[in-house]
Amino acid sequence: MPSVVRYPVIVGPTAGGKTALGVALCQEYERRGLPIGQVITADAYQIYRGLDIGTAKPTAEEMQGVAHHLIDIVDPTERFTVADWIDRADPLTDQLIAQGVHPVVVGGTNLYIQTYLDGMFSAPEPSDEVMAQVEAMEQSERRAKLLEVDPEAHERIDSNDLRRTRRALAVYMQTGTPISELQRQWDQEDHARDGAVLVGLHWDSERINPRINQRVKQMVEMGLVEEVRALWESGKLGEQSSQAIGYKQLIEHFEHRCTLDEAIERIKIDTRRFAKNQRTWLKRFRGRRTESVWIDAPDRDASDLAGEIVERMIES
Repeated sequence: MPSVVRYPVIVGPTAGGKTALGVALCQEYERRGLPIGQVITADAYQIYRGLDIGTAKPTAEEMQGVAHHLIDIVDPTERFTVADWIDRADPLTDQLIAQGVHPVVVGGTNLYIQTYLDGMFSAPEPSDEVMAQVEAMEQSERRAKLLEVDPEAHERIDSNDLRRTRRALAVYMQTGTPISELQRQWDQEDHARDGAVLVGLHWDSERINPRINQRVKQMVEMGLVEEVRALWESGKLGEQSSQAIGYKQLIEHFEHRCTLDEAIERIKIDTRRFAKNQRTWLKRFRGRRTESVWIDAPDRDASDLAGEIVERMIES
């Protein structure tokens, strides 16, 4: 084996087949007699216990016996940051490699992936005074201000993401420099993650949007409304977890701010918008110097994709 273990880091839009591909890659390693693969999940909401259906958390059946890490690691009342995730993902990666295991990193939260590949970017911490000003704003006011001062961050950060919207605006107010400009240090520095091969799944909006609508329909049929209601009524959703798509919209329904049909339609709309934001990240990833494999994903079987990806990683 080479001295540096090469392993895939999968990115792509929501509902784009990343979970199935991660499992298929682990199975492909086994089929070829290579060291086994195990999945490291890079998702900011699958970390929460009890947020299952709405986060598309893989079921035991979908995992097909493949070990998955960094799922169900904190209670939904807790705050959890990208730094918290990196503090777990870094030693876990080293541990798996030392054990002769191929890590297969499956994205969901592109900020996690960016940080995993290139490290934390440095920015001055906003003062308490600045944070108080940002906290005093309504989210609509924050979004409008962010669009004015940092349209790139406005496009990339989902409108439902209170924490990252506040952070981006506060950094600008503290420094006078858009956070998107500060984050360009990621594009200027050498990439620190040896062995990681970025695997990007490309979907255009015309192909991914129907999949998103179908996924939301299936989630509702699986009991999404009941899952969110139980968490909400028991007070188990914290400020961060309650902003997850599917949970935020149904909470608004439970609080009599919209009908159930309106909430479900809003879930579809916001998920499609989230997928659009992810595609913006993917364009950024594609221009990176990190070793990468990019594949048009529609109409491709996960096992066939896995075989092609492993072959291309072996050949290059």
